[in-house]
Amino acid sequence: MTLRARLTAAFLAVVLGPVLIGAVFVGVTLTAVDRSRSAERLGLAASTVRTSVDALCQQLRAAADAVALRTDPAARAGAAGQVVNRGLATAVLVADVAGSTTHVTPGAPPTPWHDCAGGGAADGPVRAISARVDLRDPAGTALGSVAAAQVVDPAFVGRLAAATGVAVTLLDGGADRVAFTTEVDGVRETVLAATGEQITETPDGRYARRLGPSPGQPLPLVLSVPGERPAGLPAVLLGAVLLAVVLAVLAAWRLGRVTTRPLVELAGAADRVARGDLTTRVPVRSRDEIGRLAAAFNRMTRETASYVAALTSSRDQLRGHLAVLGDTLASTHDLQRILRVILHSAIAATGARAGAVFLLDNGGDTLVGRCAEGLEGRLPVGEPLRVPVGAGMIGLVAASGEARRGRVEPTEAPAGEPCCETYVAVPFTAPAAADPAVGVLILYDRLGGAEFDDDDLVTLRTFAGHAAVAVDNVRVHEEAQRLSLTDPLTGLWNYRYLRESLRREVERANRFGRMLCILVLDLDRFKRVNDSYGHAAGDAVLAEFARRLRGEIREVDLAFRQGGEEFVLLLPETDTRGATIVAERLGAALRDTPITVDEQLSIPVTVSIGIAVYPDHADTGQEVLDAADEALYAAKAAGRDGYRVAARRVDAVTEEIAVTEEIAVPAGPVSPEDGLPRAGPGSRPTAQGAGWHAAGASRPAPGGPRPATGGASSGPHPPRQTRGR
Repeated sequence: MTLRARLTAAFLAVVLGPVLIGAVFVGVTLTAVDRSRSAERLGLAASTVRTSVDALCQQLRAAADAVALRTDPAARAGAAGQVVNRGLATAVLVADVAGSTTHVTPGAPPTPWHDCAGGGAADGPVRAISARVDLRDPAGTALGSVAAAQVVDPAFVGRLAAATGVAVTLLDGGADRVAFTTEVDGVRETVLAATGEQITETPDGRYARRLGPSPGQPLPLVLSVPGERPAGLPAVLLGAVLLAVVLAVLAAWRLGRVTTRPLVELAGAADRVARGDLTTRVPVRSRDEIGRLAAAFNRMTRETASYVAALTSSRDQLRGHLAVLGDTLASTHDLQRILRVILHSAIAATGARAGAVFLLDNGGDTLVGRCAEGLEGRLPVGEPLRVPVGAGMIGLVAASGEARRGRVEPTEAPAGEPCCETYVAVPFTAPAAADPAVGVLILYDRLGGAEFDDDDLVTLRTFAGHAAVAVDNVRVHEEAQRLSLTDPLTGLWNYRYLRESLRREVERANRFGRMLCILVLDLDRFKRVNDSYGHAAGDAVLAEFARRLRGEIREVDLAFRQGGEEFVLLLPETDTRGATIVAERLGAALRDTPITVDEQLSIPVTVSIGIAVYPDHADTGQEVLDAADEALYAAKAAGRDGYRVAARRVDAVTEEIAVTEEIAVPAGPVSPEDGLPRAGPGSRPTAQGAGWHAAGASRPAPGGPRPATGGASSGPHPPRQTRGR
């Protein structure tokens, strides 16, 4: 077999095989999808019909019960009239034990009626469906029955069709005749082809399903929906396949003819090039694709030699770029180093003499120079790089978010910006951010005196994108560090930072021989707040309590949310006396001023506090925290809204168990008559601890400065669960 024949056969097999398979697949798939979707619609419609009829039967049964409850015949007649007048049933029939009618409301449809339980007329026309209940006297003797009925007419069938979204046909009793239907005239009888509960496809492309009669659904119905399969689909698919065959044969014949002759020449030339002969050339015999391929091959061999020479120099440049890239990656979270590398690369790539990177300050109204190169002599000595947003070249770029380039006349140089003749500046924003520009990358005075062109603008946009990613990464890193150590609701430090801070403060107190006081605070009956006012109000109470907590402590004190409604305070260089003063002040701050939620709801809240001091009550931070926690339980047991101080350890030899010593606390935040409690015999109140809290001086304002974020332990234990408080 020749090469042309093989190419033709292969082309036809590759092209026609998928076409045929695709045509069959499309036809089968469309048919299956059409049947599946129609079956799903009919299934949903059947469920809707059963639900609707069952609801109607329940309504009729309730109406019949309402009439049967009347013992007096006149009262039953009145009740029947009320049921009909209220629309609970179309008609009500009262019969005696023998089945004779004793009362029927006016306008009742002819009997017999189809009973909801499956009884009633089986073969006659469907005039109404009814629900029947027994009529008994107070002694339980059967007196007859009461039946409430709903007329089955075209309007009733139309309501079923509207509720289900499909066409509904009501059959005439046991005969396969159409009583009422929502189908058009051309398909009224075709739906009768449906048998049983199975989905039946009618000759006109519809899908039908019989429903009932059955207990709870006594109506003989046929549900049908039109198929969604396009008309004439087989003919269209067959035509497409035939057209594809004709086109494929013609294309294969042409392809085999024009490609076989030059292929041998191309193969031989490729072999010579593979052996290293870059002077090989292929004759160009035509201007079609094969001819263009031969010309491209010749051009490739000519340029490959120059590429080989350029690869050597490119290798050295690649090493330099890799060094820069490594430097950048090594300083992933060092914004200053990243900006310096980006600025240096941008200057080298565009041939600029100088440049700078400006970022918005915290206020968002001023651009501050964070990195600059080559600006010596372009600014007055000692003048900072600060440009208001919207002013000068840099400010306009940041305000408009559009890149700018051009030449600056000496008389038009913006005040406060570096002097230059030409410039190019691009803004940059954080990735996927809709906010205005967060910074500007600007270059000055291209080497050679020419202005910056569009290529320089494109290059600078690339470096501005790197700067945007760097700024966003640093900000995300800083935000992740902050979120890992703070509670999002209250803004206080979280349990993870509590573990690290407790270890650090205990080490500091032990090193300098100072005291460390721990207060464990728990809002009293906080579950009632959530149950009574909702969790949103509970969150507002926690946030407000945290705000008041920050307002009553020093800047050196640390406040934490341990979990739920439980909080912890670390008071460095504070003894028991100072801690009790803080506890009284915190209790009064919460007790005297209820917490207001949404300016309408005022919630009274109190707090119970447990106090423990290192090293009076334990030798480790965790033990001191546990002692304060036990003291909190004692405060809860004593009636809440107060504080308790953990007692000194009784026996340091046995197990150094810290027990809780209850201190009588008056109802108000006043000191005991015998003086404030001490941490233990021999302990001396520190001037910095007790003195500051006693005087209440230098208390930071709410929301004031807070300690800087420190390192967190790598594996903190989870917060303890709040027990019944």
